[in-house]
Amino acid sequence: MSWVVLFVFSLAFFFVLLFLLSRFVGYMKKEQNMEIESFRDTLIDRDNPVGLTGEELQKLKDQQAEAQRHLREVIARIPVVQKDGRFQVDQEEIRRRKASGLVNGASDEAGQDSR
Repeated sequence: MSWVVLFVFSLAFFFVLLFLLSRFVGYMKKEQNMEIESFRDTLIDRDNPVGLTGEELQKLKDQQAEAQRHLREVIARIPVVQKDGRFQVDQEEIRRRKASGLVNGASDEAGQDSR
């Protein structure tokens, strides 16, 4: 029966220490003007691994989406053919485009490249 009394006393002592510790941490936060982040705030977000604010993250996502659209447009202009199960640049189509550009005089760069 004495172990129950000892257990209750140690539990009470533990909770008093926890109370004092929480008061001390609160006092130190107030004195030093600190803010302690919760563990949930420090977890890495899959969509935001860098920890940007909401509008910075949205701005970055918009820039990346615009870059993806531009990249798709540029890649779509490149003529490709599938040979032996692999995609390769269509050299003949490029030659035709250069020739039509030279004939029409629309492309100065194409004329400079052929010199």
